[in-house]
Amino acid sequence: MLRWIGAVTLAFVVAAAGAWAGEVPVPEDYRQSGYRAPVPDLVPGALTINDNTAHALWWSGAVAFVDVMPDIPKPKGLSEDTVWQGRSRFSVPSAIWLPDTGAGSPDAETLAYFQTGLTQATEGNKASPVVIFCQAECWMSWNAVRRAAKLGYKRVYWYPDGTDGWIAQGWPTKKLKRFQQQ
Repeated sequence: MLRWIGAVTLAFVVAAAGAWAGEVPVPEDYRQSGYRAPVPDLVPGALTINDNTAHALWWSGAVAFVDVMPDIPKPKGLSEDTVWQGRSRFSVPSAIWLPDTGAGSPDAETLAYFQTGLTQATEGNKASPVVIFCQAECWMSWNAVRRAAKLGYKRVYWYPDGTDGWIAQGWPTKKLKRFQQQ
Protein backbone atom coordinates (compact mmCIF):
# COMPACT_ATOMS: atom_id res chain seq x y z
CA MET A 1 0.00 0.00 0.00
CA LEU A 2 2.81 2.41 0.88
CA ARG A 3 4.50 1.74 -2.47
CA TRP A 4 1.28 2.59 -4.29
CA ILE A 5 0.92 5.87 -2.33
CA GLY A 6 4.60 6.62 -3.00
CA ALA A 7 4.16 5.96 -6.73
CA VAL A 8 1.06 8.17 -6.89
CA THR A 9 2.86 10.92 -4.96
CA LEU A 10 5.89 10.68 -7.26
CA ALA A 11 3.66 10.84 -10.35
CA PHE A 12 1.93 13.93 -8.93
CA VAL A 13 5.27 15.64 -8.19
CA VAL A 14 6.61 14.91 -11.67
CA ALA A 15 3.39 16.17 -13.30
CA ALA A 16 3.42 19.31 -11.17
CA ALA A 17 7.08 19.95 -11.95
CA GLY A 18 6.26 19.72 -15.64
CA ALA A 19 3.51 22.30 -15.22
CA TRP A 20 5.83 24.58 -13.23
CA ALA A 21 8.48 24.33 -15.91
CA GLY A 22 6.14 26.15 -18.27
CA GLU A 23 4.12 25.07 -21.20
CA VAL A 24 5.93 27.12 -23.83
CA PRO A 25 9.03 25.29 -25.07
CA VAL A 26 12.33 27.11 -25.47
CA PRO A 27 12.99 27.36 -29.22
CA GLU A 28 16.37 26.53 -30.69
CA ASP A 29 16.64 29.95 -32.32
CA TYR A 30 15.00 33.38 -32.24
CA ARG A 31 11.26 33.85 -32.61
CA GLN A 32 10.64 35.33 -36.09
CA SER A 33 7.01 36.50 -35.90
CA GLY A 34 3.95 36.57 -33.67
CA TYR A 35 5.88 38.43 -30.99
CA ARG A 36 2.87 39.06 -28.74
CA ALA A 37 2.29 35.55 -27.45
CA PRO A 38 3.04 33.42 -24.40
CA VAL A 39 6.79 33.04 -23.81
CA PRO A 40 8.90 30.33 -22.15
CA ASP A 41 9.89 30.70 -18.51
CA LEU A 42 13.57 31.06 -19.30
CA VAL A 43 16.10 32.24 -21.86
CA PRO A 44 19.35 30.31 -22.31
CA GLY A 45 22.27 32.28 -20.88
CA ALA A 46 20.11 34.55 -18.72
CA LEU A 47 18.33 34.64 -15.38
CA THR A 48 14.57 35.25 -15.35
CA ILE A 49 13.46 37.74 -12.69
CA ASN A 50 10.09 38.76 -11.25
CA ASP A 51 8.64 42.18 -10.45
CA ASN A 52 10.15 42.47 -6.98
CA THR A 53 13.61 41.43 -8.12
CA ALA A 54 13.45 43.88 -11.03
CA HIS A 55 12.48 46.66 -8.64
CA ALA A 56 15.25 45.76 -6.19
CA LEU A 57 17.83 45.77 -9.00
CA TRP A 58 16.52 49.12 -10.24
CA TRP A 59 16.52 50.54 -6.70
CA SER A 60 20.17 49.50 -6.28
CA GLY A 61 21.14 51.83 -9.11
CA ALA A 62 23.87 49.39 -10.09
CA VAL A 63 22.08 47.62 -12.95
CA ALA A 64 21.42 48.87 -16.47
CA PHE A 65 17.83 48.57 -17.73
CA VAL A 66 17.14 48.17 -21.46
CA ASP A 67 13.63 48.41 -22.91
CA VAL A 68 13.23 46.82 -26.35
CA MET A 69 9.57 47.66 -26.99
CA PRO A 70 9.05 48.17 -30.74
CA ASP A 71 8.40 51.64 -32.09
CA ILE A 72 5.57 52.59 -34.42
CA PRO A 73 6.88 52.45 -37.99
CA LYS A 74 6.66 55.53 -40.18
CA PRO A 75 3.29 55.40 -41.96
CA LYS A 76 3.42 54.65 -45.66
CA GLY A 77 2.56 57.53 -47.91
CA LEU A 78 4.19 60.28 -45.85
CA SER A 79 6.28 62.59 -47.98
CA GLU A 80 10.06 62.34 -47.75
CA ASP A 81 10.30 65.73 -46.05
CA THR A 82 7.88 64.74 -43.26
CA VAL A 83 9.71 64.40 -39.97
CA TRP A 84 8.67 61.17 -38.26
CA GLN A 85 9.26 61.11 -34.50
CA GLY A 86 7.75 57.71 -33.76
CA ARG A 87 6.41 57.36 -30.26
CA SER A 88 7.74 58.02 -26.83
CA ARG A 89 7.37 55.32 -24.23
CA PHE A 90 6.60 55.29 -20.52
CA SER A 91 9.03 52.86 -18.98
CA VAL A 92 11.31 52.15 -16.04
CA PRO A 93 13.15 55.31 -14.99
CA SER A 94 16.84 55.23 -16.01
CA ALA A 95 16.16 52.64 -18.73
CA ILE A 96 17.36 53.18 -22.26
CA TRP A 97 14.93 52.40 -25.06
CA LEU A 98 16.33 50.36 -27.93
CA PRO A 99 13.17 49.85 -30.01
CA ASP A 100 12.84 47.02 -32.49
CA THR A 101 16.09 45.33 -31.40
CA GLY A 102 14.26 42.17 -30.35
CA ALA A 103 13.24 41.19 -33.86
CA GLY A 104 14.09 37.64 -34.82
CA SER A 105 16.37 38.61 -37.70
CA PRO A 106 17.37 42.26 -37.34
CA ASP A 107 19.22 43.94 -40.18
CA ALA A 108 22.88 44.90 -39.69
CA GLU A 109 22.00 48.49 -38.75
CA THR A 110 19.55 47.41 -36.03
CA LEU A 111 22.01 44.85 -34.67
CA ALA A 112 24.75 47.51 -34.52
CA TYR A 113 22.30 49.86 -32.77
CA PHE A 114 21.56 47.14 -30.19
CA GLN A 115 25.25 46.49 -29.60
CA THR A 116 25.99 50.22 -29.25
CA GLY A 117 23.13 50.65 -26.79
CA LEU A 118 24.25 47.69 -24.68
CA THR A 119 27.83 48.95 -24.73
CA GLN A 120 26.73 52.36 -23.49
CA ALA A 121 24.32 50.92 -20.90
CA THR A 122 27.01 48.67 -19.43
CA GLU A 123 29.85 51.17 -19.92
CA GLY A 124 31.55 48.66 -22.19
CA ASN A 125 31.80 45.98 -19.51
CA LYS A 126 30.16 42.72 -20.59
CA ALA A 127 30.30 41.52 -16.98
CA SER A 128 28.06 44.39 -15.82
CA PRO A 129 24.49 43.35 -15.05
CA VAL A 130 21.75 44.33 -17.47
CA VAL A 131 17.97 43.84 -17.26
CA ILE A 132 16.20 43.53 -20.61
CA PHE A 133 12.43 43.80 -20.91
CA CYS A 134 9.47 44.88 -23.03
CA GLN A 135 5.88 43.98 -22.09
CA ALA A 136 4.34 40.82 -20.68
CA GLU A 137 4.15 38.00 -23.21
CA CYS A 138 6.57 39.67 -25.61
CA TRP A 139 9.04 37.66 -27.64
CA MET A 140 10.95 40.86 -28.49
CA SER A 141 12.43 40.87 -24.99
CA TRP A 142 13.04 37.12 -25.11
CA ASN A 143 14.96 37.48 -28.40
CA ALA A 144 16.93 40.51 -27.16
CA VAL A 145 17.94 38.71 -23.96
CA ARG A 146 19.11 35.70 -25.93
CA ARG A 147 21.00 37.96 -28.34
CA ALA A 148 22.74 39.80 -25.47
CA ALA A 149 23.84 36.49 -23.95
CA LYS A 150 25.14 35.29 -27.33
CA LEU A 151 27.03 38.58 -27.67
CA GLY A 152 28.95 37.64 -24.53
CA TYR A 153 27.14 39.57 -21.81
CA LYS A 154 27.64 37.56 -18.63
CA ARG A 155 24.95 38.91 -16.27
CA VAL A 156 21.81 39.22 -18.34
CA TYR A 157 18.49 39.36 -16.53
CA TRP A 158 15.16 38.88 -18.30
CA TYR A 159 12.18 40.68 -16.85
CA PRO A 160 9.31 38.97 -18.73
CA ASP A 161 6.53 41.03 -17.11
CA GLY A 162 8.23 44.21 -18.36
CA THR A 163 6.40 47.49 -18.13
CA ASP A 164 3.07 45.70 -17.68
CA GLY A 165 4.29 44.22 -14.40
CA TRP A 166 6.13 47.39 -13.39
CA ILE A 167 3.07 49.61 -13.88
CA ALA A 168 0.74 47.08 -12.21
CA GLN A 169 2.92 47.37 -9.10
CA GLY A 170 2.41 51.14 -9.10
CA TRP A 171 6.12 51.91 -9.47
CA PRO A 172 7.29 55.13 -11.12
CA THR A 173 7.71 55.45 -14.86
CA LYS A 174 9.48 57.95 -17.05
CA LYS A 175 8.78 59.02 -20.61
CA LEU A 176 11.60 57.67 -22.78
CA LYS A 177 12.66 58.60 -26.26
CA ARG A 178 14.62 56.38 -28.60
CA PHE A 179 18.23 55.84 -27.60
CA GLN A 180 20.46 58.15 -29.59
CA GLN A 181 23.98 56.92 -30.25
CA GLN A 182 26.62 59.22 -28.81
